[in-house]
Amino acid sequence: MRPRGGTTTVNSTATDAADATDATDATDVTDASDPTDATAEQAAPDAPGEPGEPDVSDGVDVSRRRWPRVLGALLAVALIATGGALYAEGRQLRDTPATANLALTDAEATTRVTGDVSSALGKIFSYGPGATAATRAAAKEILAGKALQQYAALFGQVERQSADQKLTLTTEVVRAGVTRLTGSSAHLLVFLDQVYERRGRAPTTASAQLTVVAELREGRWWIVEIGST
Repeated sequence: MRPRGGTTTVNSTATDAADATDATDATDVTDASDPTDATAEQAAPDAPGEPGEPDVSDGVDVSRRRWPRVLGALLAVALIATGGALYAEGRQLRDTPATANLALTDAEATTRVTGDVSSALGKIFSYGPGATAATRAAAKEILAGKALQQYAALFGQVERQSADQKLTLTTEVVRAGVTRLTGSSAHLLVFLDQVYERRGRAPTTASAQLTVVAELREGRWWIVEIGST
């Protein structure tokens, strides 16, 4: 016959063994589920806004802030290039023969040469039967070069005709225009009215058109070429 205390010990031991088995099973189940949970955590993406994720909006903002600076630089380069081209073009225009013609820009010089040449032509193409010597002397003070040579060759005939026919010639410049003017030379187109008077006859009026080249020498305009048109 066994004592009662032995039964208690057996029951307690059985209970402890069952508890240990349950704990082991629970531990095994928990351990088996851990790898899956860890993998899921690693595969899951970080939530937006977490420190580990790059912020795309920051890159967009930087790009937007950079574009105005880039455009500003390009515009500056374009303006500089355009300004250089305009300067070169303006310099070229200033250096053209048209702008070098003072008749288009210097009204005072144009008026002076027009007046001097008109007065000179009136003197050398006006004479009378007893005043040819004065006309010849005036020509030497007004004409030079080729113009003086041509005039001297023709005026001898004029003097004889004037003495024989009692011819008087009066010349007036009605219009003169400077076609080209530089600091030392001028080209003019001159329109003349001439009145011929012979003794015993009615006066005759004729018109003439001349081209004249003048040169500025020692502050005076000298006629160096005269041509008819």
